[in-house]
Amino acid sequence: MSSQKKQGDVTVFLVEDDAFLSDIYSKKFTMEGFKVVTADNGEKGLADIKKKMPDIVLLDILLPKLDGFAVLEKLKADPATKDIPVILLTNLGQKDDVDKGLQGGAVDYLIKAHFKPSEVVDKVKKVLQL
Repeated sequence: MSSQKKQGDVTVFLVEDDAFLSDIYSKKFTMEGFKVVTADNGEKGLADIKKKMPDIVLLDILLPKLDGFAVLEKLKADPATKDIPVILLTNLGQKDDVDKGLQGGAVDYLIKAHFKPSEVVDKVKKVLQL
């Protein structure tokens, strides 16, 4: 038996302040058999990620209270959370933002407008090697 996690054991943490988008992504991941936890601002997201220790984080950048870059920086600075893969999921498509996100430790940077929810699910599966 490999110690590989099955999708049903995988928790995806989504930090997204747009309730409509959050709902769409949550439904898609749930349909695919993932557990989903959400937060609608950076501060809550950061606190809940530390409590829940998800397998992967999908992180918006433009967030109330604490932006995604700040959340990413704090997650990567904390030994407890530094190894949790983070995918930035945002509408900020400037090269500077992409570079800042990847240099900050994100494993991927997805522009919402360019990826359907199903493709975001595929990216998560790829990062987690499911």
